[in-house]
Amino acid sequence: MNAWDGISEFVAVTERKSFTAAAKQLGISVAQVSRQITALEEKLGVQLFYRTTRKVSATEAGLVYYQHCRQLLDGLQDAERAIGTLTQVPRGKLKLTAPTTYGETVIAPLVNDFVARYPELEVQCRFTNQKLDLVLEGYDMAIRLGRLDGTTGSLMSQQLSTRRLHVCASPAYLSKRGEPHSLSELARHNCLVGTLDYWRFEEDGRERTIRIHGSIHANSGQALLDAALKGIGIVQLPDYYVDPWIASGDLIPVLSKFQPTDEGIWALYPTNRHLSPKIRMLVEHLGRYLG
Repeated sequence: MNAWDGISEFVAVTERKSFTAAAKQLGISVAQVSRQITALEEKLGVQLFYRTTRKVSATEAGLVYYQHCRQLLDGLQDAERAIGTLTQVPRGKLKLTAPTTYGETVIAPLVNDFVARYPELEVQCRFTNQKLDLVLEGYDMAIRLGRLDGTTGSLMSQQLSTRRLHVCASPAYLSKRGEPHSLSELARHNCLVGTLDYWRFEEDGRERTIRIHGSIHANSGQALLDAALKGIGIVQLPDYYVDPWIASGDLIPVLSKFQPTDEGIWALYPTNRHLSPKIRMLVEHLGRYLG
């Protein structure tokens, strides 16, 4: 008798408390179930069930054996699911949205790599700073930056990475206006204003927001970056805007001791998409490279 023979029949009878119900569940005859159980009892040298004309119930030995057999069958199902997952290939259409600059400079190249690897996939990207309704507009995934608010509703979320905010200015600006060393000194500087008219900091373990004023207001990080590089003022921008310029010395970080806590970079997707291979594998791909 093979080591696995009779295990499925035994578990089914134990759970269904009936040879007839177990046979129906397994799609085999009652006689076959009975033969397998009898052979299993002879092999083990114990009685696994109490049998009466009205019911079937497991003996003490049967219950002990059941606990182990159930784990074996669960493990086999997990193994089969794992292999099935490996053979699944992303295909079909995938609709994605991401913030404009981050999407164009960071997400798009990674998505292009993913499509090159899985050519049966067709991706439609929309880069916008508007927070679109994924369910209403039929999007499979959104990339969101910073803190997630209540507008995410029933969407599922997975953190891919983090971003860090830097306050910085050009050497020319700092040589002309001086470097601020406290948050109060920002009032005397030309702060380049983005979508929000305040900057976030952390002081003594608590978050602080400082309202700022300056000669340029723009809803574009690239526009503010250009102004900072040209020595017009101080800017607060995420790392993916300024890191190359800080590394080259074209921008100098200031007020670093007040740097706020890193913010999350997230993948959001509707709850009914989380089992899709194309969503799961793209999230894993993005997380692997961004993380």
